[in-house]
Amino acid sequence: MRLRLSAVMVASVLATACSRTPPPATPTAPPVPVAVMVPAPMPTGARPGMRIPARLADGRWATPNVGLSASGTTWHLRAALNVAVLACHGPEQSLMVNEYNALLNTRKAVLANAQTALQQEYRATRGKEWEDAFDDQMTRLYNFFAQDFAHAGFCTAARDALAAAAAVPPAALPAFAAQRLPVLEAPFTDFFTAYDRWRAGALVRAPDPAPAPATVAASG
Repeated sequence: MRLRLSAVMVASVLATACSRTPPPATPTAPPVPVAVMVPAPMPTGARPGMRIPARLADGRWATPNVGLSASGTTWHLRAALNVAVLACHGPEQSLMVNEYNALLNTRKAVLANAQTALQQEYRATRGKEWEDAFDDQMTRLYNFFAQDFAHAGFCTAARDALAAAAAVPPAALPAFAAQRLPVLEAPFTDFFTAYDRWRAGALVRAPDPAPAPATVAASG
C-alpha cells in the first residue's frame, strides 16, 4: 500500500511540474551607440593641394554657372549636356547622343535665341573684348564639366536630364534648364564641399557600428 501511495504521489508531482508554463523570455536591449567624431576623409578623386573654386559670401561655390540669366542658364545646360554625350562612355552613350541631337533639332530656335541673348550680355559688359571673353568662359565651362572626380554623378544626372528633356515644350526649356543645371553641377559642388571639410580638418561623425544581435536571458 505504501508503494502504491508513493507512486501516486510521484505521478502527481510530475504532472504538476509539467503543467507549469515557463515565464516569457526577456530580450536584452542592445547598447545605445555612442557618437564618435573622426576627421573628415579626403573625398575620392582628390589630392592634397588641388585647387577648387572660392566660396562666395552666400555660401555657393564660384563656378562658371553662378549669376546666370535665363539665357545663360539655357546655354550652359546645352554645354553641360554636350560634354556628357562626349565623355559619358558606356552602353547608354548612343542613346544619350540620339537624345541630345533630338534636343538640338527640336529646340533649335530656343537654343539659338539663348546663345544670341547671352552674347549680347557679353557685348554690353566687355565691349570690343566680348568675343574673347565669351570664348574663354565657354572653355572654362566645358573644362568644369569634364573634371573626372565627379564623372559618375555627372553622367547619371545628364542621362536623367536628356531623358526628361524630350517631354519639355520649347517655351519651357529655360525653366527646365534652371531646374536641371544645379543638378548637373551638384556632383562637383558636393566634391568641393567634402574637400573643403577635409582640408580644414573638420570633424564628422563616424558611421555607427552594426548593432549587436539581441540576446535572450535564460529562464530559471
